[in-house]
Amino acid sequence: MSDIETKPDVREGIVQTSLPAEEVARLSDDIIAALKTVYDPEIPADIFELGLIYKIDIEDDRSVKIMMTLTAPGCPVAGEMPGWVENAVSSIEGVSGVDVSMTFDPPWTPDRMSEEAQVAVGWY
Repeated sequence: MSDIETKPDVREGIVQTSLPAEEVARLSDDIIAALKTVYDPEIPADIFELGLIYKIDIEDDRSVKIMMTLTAPGCPVAGEMPGWVENAVSSIEGVSGVDVSMTFDPPWTPDRMSEEAQVAVGWY
């Protein structure tokens, strides 16, 4: 299993998988690119740069598990956003399945945002 923890501007990974390193790198890049196509409708930045993605696991069978959060528990798209994420990542060649789960622990805070997201919302 490949495990990618995300923080603004940082990707830290602990790789324990039988998949070749170059495939893990390609899948990781493709997953992040797909996540960057999903936007929070109330904030002009994608969910990856906002820091809403807490964890990405790539299993040996090429299934992907994503742990994410929302900017607020009462977010109006709370019921829809996991589906948007699943659809975006499912479209990647080589991904066998996607499981998206939500967490509010730890709660999202603006300090999880990348510099790019801060610029997009005018906070930088």
